[in-house]
Amino acid sequence: MHRRQLILSGLAATAGAAGLSACATNGQAGDPNYPIASDQQAQAYTADELVAAGSRELGIAAEAIGGAIERIFAEQGDRPTAYIAGEEGSGAAGIGLRYGRGALHMKDLSASQEVFWQGISIGWDVGGNASRVFTLVYGLFHPDMIYRRYPGVEGSAYLVGGLGVNYQRADGIVLAPIRTGVGLRLGANVGTMAYSRQRNLLPF
Repeated sequence: MHRRQLILSGLAATAGAAGLSACATNGQAGDPNYPIASDQQAQAYTADELVAAGSRELGIAAEAIGGAIERIFAEQGDRPTAYIAGEEGSGAAGIGLRYGRGALHMKDLSASQEVFWQGISIGWDVGGNASRVFTLVYGLFHPDMIYRRYPGVEGSAYLVGGLGVNYQRADGIVLAPIRTGVGLRLGANVGTMAYSRQRNLLPF
């Protein structure tokens, strides 16, 4: 999907969501059961594998993304079992929205699996931007475990070599999105981020 379309869809949805509550419950009808406790085996990626994949997917030098991945590895103290490569657009007018689309990669999968995400935040910025995203995923042992709501950001967002990094955490799964570009809206506090099999207009 073109980045311009992502920006426009994010801004359009922001206007429609301005009157909606930014709060949502941490479960929704039809959510699958996540086999977190029953299945805890998956092949992990090395830092070198992720640097190569991230450089390719984001279109940047290996040295640039290497610093961000090295810091995430140091903070998490483990190796990720999956990664998501994709693009996203966001817009804000008091209430901020973020929409993205990408592919989930796991060593145990014969092919990548499509994933969409949408989130809502309360912030003070106005405007829109688009960026490529490379997300390290920890604690994911089955691809269907990704499809759920992550109620907020764990820790503060920060910049490493011009790349934005933050954390999303729920039920033992940790996502560490790495975003390219400037204007990353790192000051906005994400209220909820939902990952789904298809695109949803409402970010809950």
